[in-house]
Amino acid sequence: MNFKVIYGVVEKELDTLDQAMSYAKTLNKFVTIKGEAFEVCGLFGVDSVRDGKCPDGVKYDWNKASRIGRVKKERV
Repeated sequence: MNFKVIYGVVEKELDTLDQAMSYAKTLNKFVTIKGEAFEVCGLFGVDSVRDGKCPDGVKYDWNKASRIGRVKKERV
């Protein structure tokens, strides 16, 4: 099975999902990884959050409560 890592107009094909994710981490860019049966997008490489910050010092402020599509009981 082959996986494509796509960033901008550049595509790189790799043999395994593990290789594709490792390569995506080295890019430090928003990428798309496409396999035969799925597609995943994101900025790969954040393995931990300490004191509200990612390892590179960027503030991590995502929270589930503010996501789009909150449950109906929370809507006013």
